[in-house]
Order: sequence, then C-alpha cells, then structure tokens
Amino acid sequence: MTIRLTTLLLLLSTLVLGQQKIAFDPKKSATSTVQYQTVDLVFKVTNVSTDNPFDLTFGAIFTDNNKKTLSIPGFYNGQNEYVIRLCPEKTGIYSYQTFAGLSSLSGLRGSIQVGKNTNPDIHGAVTVASEAPQKFVYQDGQPYFALAFELDWLFALDINDKNGLPKTTEIIQSVKENGFNQVVMNVYAHDVSWKVADNVPAQYNYKKPPYTVFKGTNEQPDFSQLNVPFFQHLDRVIQHLHERGIVAHLMIYVWNKKVNWPQMYSAEDNRYFDYIIKRYQAYPNIIWDVSKEALDYGRCDIPYINERIEHIRRLDAYKHLVTVHDYEYCSREPDKIDFISIQNWRSDLYSLTLEAYQRHPNKPVMNIEHGGYEEGPYSSFTGNYINPEVCLERNYACIFAGVYSCYYWQNTSWDIVIHDALSPKQTFPKPRFDYYKHLQTLFSRYNFNTLNPYKPKLTTNGRLGNDNLSSSGYPLTDDKGLYLYFVPGDNYNTNVVIPKPVSGKIEASWFNIFTGETHSEAPSDWYIFKSYQSPWKGQSAVLILGGK
Repeated sequence: MTIRLTTLLLLLSTLVLGQQKIAFDPKKSATSTVQYQTVDLVFKVTNVSTDNPFDLTFGAIFTDNNKKTLSIPGFYNGQNEYVIRLCPEKTGIYSYQTFAGLSSLSGLRGSIQVGKNTNPDIHGAVTVASEAPQKFVYQDGQPYFALAFELDWLFALDINDKNGLPKTTEIIQSVKENGFNQVVMNVYAHDVSWKVADNVPAQYNYKKPPYTVFKGTNEQPDFSQLNVPFFQHLDRVIQHLHERGIVAHLMIYVWNKKVNWPQMYSAEDNRYFDYIIKRYQAYPNIIWDVSKEALDYGRCDIPYINERIEHIRRLDAYKHLVTVHDYEYCSREPDKIDFISIQNWRSDLYSLTLEAYQRHPNKPVMNIEHGGYEEGPYSSFTGNYINPEVCLERNYACIFAGVYSCYYWQNTSWDIVIHDALSPKQTFPKPRFDYYKHLQTLFSRYNFNTLNPYKPKLTTNGRLGNDNLSSSGYPLTDDKGLYLYFVPGDNYNTNVVIPKPVSGKIEASWFNIFTGETHSEAPSDWYIFKSYQSPWKGQSAVLILGGK
C-alpha cells in the first residue's frame, strides 16, 4: 500500500452527538476534551493502493502526567481516513506519538488537555469491585447495579437517518426512565428462525436488512471489505448510549440470526473481529460478549472462543469486561472471562441461580435469559413465561440469588422494535417497563454491593445453622443487621429467623415491587420465628428488616 499523508490547514473540532472529532494538524496539534469522553484523532491520507486499507498497522502511544503509557490501535474509517479513538480516564495532559507500517503516518505528535467529567450519568467503565468480587462497580467507584434490557436490532432503527437518531432516542429514553442501565445488543443480526406475527407494521419490522457488516448484502457479502458506513452509524448508537449512562453489552457474533459469517480463523473473520475491538474499545460503556449462545448451534468450539478472547485481551487497551453468552462455556472456562453469563429458564429458578452464584464466588454472575419474554401486540418468541408480573418476579428471583438479570419484551428484543411503545397514541396494552424503575429504586436505596444471599454458618457443634433466615422467601443480608426478603405472592406470611438485635426490637417495612409503594410497621419485640404478613395479600413483595 502506498499512502501520502495530507495535513489539514486548520484544527477542526466538532461534536456529532457528543462525538469529538479532531483533524490532525502538525502546526496545531494541541487540543482539549473531558474525562471519559471519546475523542477521534483523524488522519486524512491519499493515494490508497488496491491493497486492503483495513490491514494497515496504525496506532499511537499516549503518555499521561504520571508517565503511564497506553498503546491504542487505530482503524480505517473509509474515504482515505484513519482514526485513533481515545477515551482519557484521568484529567491532565496526554501526549501522543503515532506508529504505523508506513513512515508518513509514523512519528506524528500531539497533546490533549483533559478536564473533569461533568456529566452526572457518566462514571467511566464498569469493572468488578475489588472488595466484592461478585459485584460490579464503575471506574469512579460508584456501585453499578446492572439491570439489562435486550435490544438485538438497535443498530437498525435509524441507520438511514443521517441527521439524527429519533427512534433510537425514543426507545432509549424509555429504557433509561424505567431503571435499565444496560442494553444487550448484537453488532448485527439478519433474521430470526422462529415464527413471527404476519401483521407487524413495516415501521417496526427490521428483519432481513438489505446490508451487513461487510460490503455487499448478507446473501452476497464481500468478506474482504467492511461496510464502513454501517460502523459509522453504530458509532452514533454507542455514543448515544454512553451519553445517557447506559452500558452497551455488545455481542460481537450471533449464530442463530441467519448472518452470513466468514470462515472461522480466516483473515476475513479476524479482520471483522479485530475491527470491532479497535473501533469500540474507547467507549467507556462497552462490555464485550464474544457470541450469543456461543456453543449452541455447532458453529464453533471452546478453542475458538478462547482464541477470540485472546484477540480482545491483546487489542483492548482499556481492558473492558469480557463474557460469553453461554453457560456451558463459562462454567468450563471461568478463568478466561470477567463475569459469568448463565441462561437458566427452569421453574426452580432461584435455587439453580443460587447454585451458580455459589459455584463462582470470585466473579459476578448474570442470568442473561431466564425464559421470561413479556408479550406484546405482535407475537414473537414466547419463551416459557409471557405474563409481565411473572417476568418481573423471575428477575427478582435472580437478583435475590445474588446475580444480575435481563429483561425482554417480545416487541423490542428482536427484529420487531416498537420504539414508541409507551407513546399515548398506542392503543395496545403498554409493556410494564415501569416495574423495573421500582427495582432500580430499591437497590439504589439499599446498596446491592453490600448484600449477598445468606451463607449458613457453622454452629458450635459443627452443624450448619439456619440456611435461609426464614421459613420461606429469599433473603439478602449485609451481615450487619440489614435483611431483605423477596416474598412470593403465593406466601400467606413468612417467618423470619434472624439474630437478636442489641435493642431487642425489629424495624420492619414492606416494598411493593409493582408500584414502588412502601409500608412501614411499628418497631416490635424480637423473637425467634417471628411472623410477617404482606399488606398486599396475594402479591409478591419485599420485606425489609433492620433498615430504613
């Protein structure tokens, strides 16, 4: 490849949906940004030969005030343009110098002044809490109670709108307003294999898009070239999620959505996979997921997934969390990933989810699909549970087993996406997104990072003590006098067995999981096997003891 660097006369800095882009100029190579904000350093070139421009080695070494260095790979952005995308994690000055497989792109220098982040929705990347390895925490130390919402086709909503993201904005506004802070999404999906209603309006039907991640179509792809405009649009989507404080749980592959993928381990396969890591690693809100249901469809095996993870670890300068949407893989290779993804649909959901939590004491666990797919006006994949109240209760069962969970609505999670589902103009029964706002509120009030399912302790005679802190219901405790019980609606009451408080009194309150309403009871004397009855007979609720 023969490339000649063309420098620009002016330093151009623009914001497109918050995405800062700076055209490199060696005469004005200093610029500014803020902490946790992505910034694109753009290098325009000419005379690209017929060799594949995606394969050029290009990147930069960044050095912060403390002389800590970060090597960030660049990527080809079409139209003879290369980009190095940076996300400063600290304030101060970052200096950089480029490297490349071409002398005219190598050794270019500049600096970036980084100010303090002022967006209250942005806290940096999600990491694992060092003091609580089964919990998530943001980079700035804030706890992260992950509550996910599956939106596989989010990439498609506004791909033909070059001026904005109206549909994306509307559905993400609904997601955020109702307590969700993570979107599980595919980079690309083509079609589903199950029967979908025939009467889906065209404006909500995204099956079989006439494009793919490669040049050409899904039916006739050119695997040697990537579809750069597709990724430029995906940038806008990921950036919008970032600005709203929502994590993008990005599934790089999906085997059951009829995508025409290149052969595994091929140069084309590696080019696509590595391009995703290079292009999206700078977004603080990224979580990598190698593949949805990775081992379920005979497409790949464990060595292949291991090799893909090695690609991520080698290329991702920001060390984002990595998982695989496949419990068979996660249970066999837990040391390869940062958190465990399970897919438990069973009727005995709580006990089996608790078993996974106990089996992996040093990693967070997420039940990414629990079989609950709330119904909408157009029938799609039904799973095992479609009632909105049952779906909510299954999320609570996961969380009170100590793991994180994910919500599905049949008319947003796959190729049907009703972006304006909560609009007053809609006449169908609205999905109960609002139930999850109360769930997020509960664990904003009571820090989930301090709460765990009760672990039985040995008594003086060597026997296990009480194994559930109650006759029924599912408990979480901080082991410091705070107890939360998820009490299913089919309970008439629950009898609690907790240590006697110093005061000899118990403070109790109830939380309505459907309305967010609270009900306090007067402090009462402690005694063993004390009985409590929910004020909402026949409804699932949360009993809180020892805290306000």
